[in-house]
Amino acid sequence: MAFKPLDDGIAVSPQITLNDVAGAARQGYRSIISNRPDGEEAGQLSADEIRAEAERHGLAFAHIPIVSGKATQADAAAMAQAMESLPGPVLAFCRSGMRSTTLWALARAKERGADSLIRTAATAGYDITDLAPRLRTGSSDKSFDVVIVGGGSAGIATAASILKRAPKVTIAIVDPAQDHYYQPGWTLVGAGVFKPEDTRRAEADVMPDGVTWLQVAANGFDPGRNAVELADGRTLTYRVLVAAPGLRLAWEKIAGLEEALGRGGVTSNYRYDLAPYTHRLVKEMKAGRALFSQPPMPIKCAGAPQKAMYLSCDLWRDAGVLPNIDVEFHNAGAVLFGVATYVPALMEYIEAYGIDLRLESNLVAVDGARRVATFAQKKDGATATIEREFDMLHVVPPQVSHDWVASSPLAAASGFIDVDEATLRHKRYANVFALGDGAGTSNAKTAAAVRQQAPVVAVNVLAALEGREPVADYNGYGSCPLTVERGKIVLAEFGYGGKLLPTFPKWLVDGTRPTRAAWFLKEKMLPPLYWRGMLKGHELLAQPHRIGEAA
Repeated sequence: MAFKPLDDGIAVSPQITLNDVAGAARQGYRSIISNRPDGEEAGQLSADEIRAEAERHGLAFAHIPIVSGKATQADAAAMAQAMESLPGPVLAFCRSGMRSTTLWALARAKERGADSLIRTAATAGYDITDLAPRLRTGSSDKSFDVVIVGGGSAGIATAASILKRAPKVTIAIVDPAQDHYYQPGWTLVGAGVFKPEDTRRAEADVMPDGVTWLQVAANGFDPGRNAVELADGRTLTYRVLVAAPGLRLAWEKIAGLEEALGRGGVTSNYRYDLAPYTHRLVKEMKAGRALFSQPPMPIKCAGAPQKAMYLSCDLWRDAGVLPNIDVEFHNAGAVLFGVATYVPALMEYIEAYGIDLRLESNLVAVDGARRVATFAQKKDGATATIEREFDMLHVVPPQVSHDWVASSPLAAASGFIDVDEATLRHKRYANVFALGDGAGTSNAKTAAAVRQQAPVVAVNVLAALEGREPVADYNGYGSCPLTVERGKIVLAEFGYGGKLLPTFPKWLVDGTRPTRAAWFLKEKMLPPLYWRGMLKGHELLAQPHRIGEAA
C-alpha cells in the first residue's frame, strides 16, 4: 500500500490490511488512526483487529470514526488532539482516505491557509475544494442564542419578531434556498391574475438584518446536546431552537405522477413552475373532462385544491365553454370543507358550475401517456378502484414531514414536530419551539396561521432565554380565502376545533358568503402585508395573546 503524506506529521491511506500495519511500522510510522466506522462493508477489518496488530508492532492506535460527508468540528478537534498526543509520524485511514484528509484539513485550519490545505490534499489525490468555506472560517461549529431551522415564512417572521423586541439576541437561520416564495399567490397565478414572478423574491432580500444566514440544509436535530447538524458536516449549538422546516410534497406517493407532471394536461398549483401551466391548460381547453384532486390531510391550505377548480370553472364560464366540460372534484376526505359553516356557500358554486363532487375518492395513480387517473373510492364501507380518462388533471400531492425530521427525537408519531398546540413549545424539550407546516398542530397549515404563530413563538423564545415559562398562546387561527370566482371569495377564518374567528365585523366582511371585499383583501392587501409586514416583524392584527388575558 502506498501511503500519501500530507505533512511531516501525517500520511493518509485507503483501508489498510494487517500486512499494511507491518509495512507502516517498517516505514517508521509510530501511530495509526482509523477514521472509519466498523461494519461499513462486508469483510472490513474491525478497529479492534487493527488495534491489536498495531500494538503487536509497537504502534499506538486511535479510533475516530466518522460517517462520510458528516465531519463535525468535534470530530476535527478529536483528530487534532490525536495528532498532537500520539507519537509521530501518524498514518490515518478510512475507506478511501478522503475522510482522513478532511479531518486533517479541519484540524490544521487554524494553522494553515485554506488554499494551502486544498493544494496539499490535491497533491495527495484528494479534492477538498468544497471544504473551502469551512477552512477559511477556521472553525465549523458555532453557537447562537437562537437557531431557526427553515427560512420560509415561519422562520423569517419569527426571527423578525424576535429582533424587533430584542435586537441583541444572536440568531442563525438555516436554509439552503436561493429564492423565497409567496405560495398563497400561486392559486392566482394558475388563474392568470398574478404573474409567477410576483410571488418570488431572492431569499437574501427577505433575510432579516442582524441574523446569520447559513445557506445549507439541516439534516439532524440533537436536542440532548442542544445541537443542529448541517448537511455539510457542521454542527450548530443553541440556547433555544425554533424548528420551522416546513413539510415535503410527496409526489412519489401517487404512482406515475412525477413522470406525468407538466405535460399531457397534468398540472398542479403547488409548484411555482407549474402554476402558469395550469392557466395555459384552462385557456386552451374547450371541451372534455377536467379532474381536480385533493389528498388526505394534512396539506398546505386545505382549500387550495378546490380554489383551482372554482377559478378554472369561472374562466370556462366566461369563455362560454363550461357546458362542454365535465368537471369532477375527487376529494379523499368525507366532507367538502372541514368547517361546516362554510360548506353551504361552497355547495352553491359546486351546483352552479355543474361539478361532479366525489368524496372519499383518493388519487393513487396517473398514466400520463393514456391520460388516465386511478382513484381509490370508498362507498358503503368498501373501497373500489376506478379509472377516469382526462383532458386536464390538477393534482395536489400528499404531504408529509421531511424524513430527517420524522426520524428525529423531536417528532411525534405523525412525523411532525411534537409541540403543545397553545404555546408551540416542544412537549419534551423546554428550549425547543416549532411552528408552520412542520409543527404537529391541528390547525390549518396556512400562511395566515404562521402570521399568528410567529409572534407567539417570538415572545415565548425570549421568555425561555430568560429561564421563564411561555407567556403567550396560540388559538389555532387559520384563514383560507376560498376563491370561488374571480372577484369573490368566501373568507374562511377559524381556529382549533373549527371555532369561527372572523377578523372583521360581519357588516364589513361576511366570511360565510362570497364577497368582493374578501377578494380585494386577497389580491391587493395580503401580498404587501406578507412582504412588507409579516416578514419584517410588523404584527398587524397579530399581536401575541398573553396567557391569562381575556381572548
